[in-house]
This record gives sequence, C-alpha cells and structure tokens, in this order.
Amino acid sequence: MVRVILLDFDGVIAESVEIKTKAFQKLFEDEGADVMEQVRDYHLQHGGVSRFEKFRYFYDEILKRPLSEKTFQDLCDRFSRLVIDEVVDSPYVSGAREFIEEYAIRCALFVTSATPQQEIEEIMRRRDLDRFFKRIYGAPKSKSDAVREIIKSEKISPGETVYIGDALSDYEAARDNNIVFIARIGNSEAEALFRDLPCAKVTDLTCVRDIINAL
Repeated sequence: MVRVILLDFDGVIAESVEIKTKAFQKLFEDEGADVMEQVRDYHLQHGGVSRFEKFRYFYDEILKRPLSEKTFQDLCDRFSRLVIDEVVDSPYVSGAREFIEEYAIRCALFVTSATPQQEIEEIMRRRDLDRFFKRIYGAPKSKSDAVREIIKSEKISPGETVYIGDALSDYEAARDNNIVFIARIGNSEAEALFRDLPCAKVTDLTCVRDIINAL
C-alpha cells in the first residue's frame, strides 16, 4: 500500500519548464546564439539540477571563464526575478491539481524540487498548494537526500513510496532509495531521456492513480 507520494514541481505539478528554459537563455543572450543553444540544451538534458550548479557549469564548461561570487549572486537574483511570477501563474499539468487534492487525503505528500528552498515555498504558498503537502524540499538539499530523509522520518519502507518526476535526477533519487518511479513525459527531451529506462511513463497526471492502485 502506498503511504507516501513525492512529486517534483516543474513539469510534474506545473507546466513551468519552458519558463525556466527561456530565463536561462535570456541571462546569456549577450554571449551569442551558440552559447544560448548550449545553455538551453544543457538545461533541458539536466532537469532537476539546481540553477546554482547550472550557472557554475555554464561558466566552467561553456564560457570557460571564472565565475565570481558577485556575478553568481547576480545571476541567481536575476533568474528568480525573471521566473517566479510566471511560474506562479503557469498552468497545471493536466490532472495535477485534482491528483493532489485527492491524494492529500489518502497519503502524505511531499515536493522535492531543485528550486531554491525559499522560492519553492513561496511558489507553493501563492498557488495555495502548501496546505496539501507535509513538507516541501528545495535546493540546496539533493533529491536523493530528501527522499532518504522522508523515508526515515515517516518510518516507512521503500515499497510504500512513489516518486513522480520528469528529470534524470528524479529517477536517480528514486533508484538510489529503491522506490517506485513514475516518469512524466512532457517534451521530446524527456521522451528521449526515459525511453530505455525501466519505469512507468505518463504524459500527464490523469492516469497516475491507475498505476498507483495497481502497486
């Protein structure tokens, strides 16, 4: 019996992945089209990785320039300003709101996100979602550590837990903790990423209950 359900936010609860894709490109538009394309590709191929790690990667591996603390903080602040209101207003993944309202009564729900802790808490509050979740986890805590902490604090076995995500980091967090993973396939990048991985796959959250009920 499933007692705990973990959900990623971007691309699982809200259709907000493209908002962040555009924000990353906006921050690096002065570097030219080739850099913007590399930034886009890395972001989409590494969903679930925090913006902190992505900014460091962009400077180390793409721009080949040192990243000062001042520039790093400026990038973080500008990114947050670019995305937060749009993410709050972004549409739900089909079936997500209904799924949350239904399962909040039946299970303990948790959010595991790569969005900074304070920001994801604000987003959840402004969308009136925080009341459905027992706890919200954001960066810098890794998703694997968050899952491990939840299993321990809830005193449950891995078999009583389901993780719904759309990124490789979500899949790895579930695999590392031996829990069932359901992949939400929201774009061609996710389709390619999960094509050969051994997990259930859904295009939205309208049919997730059937998978959970079959466990």
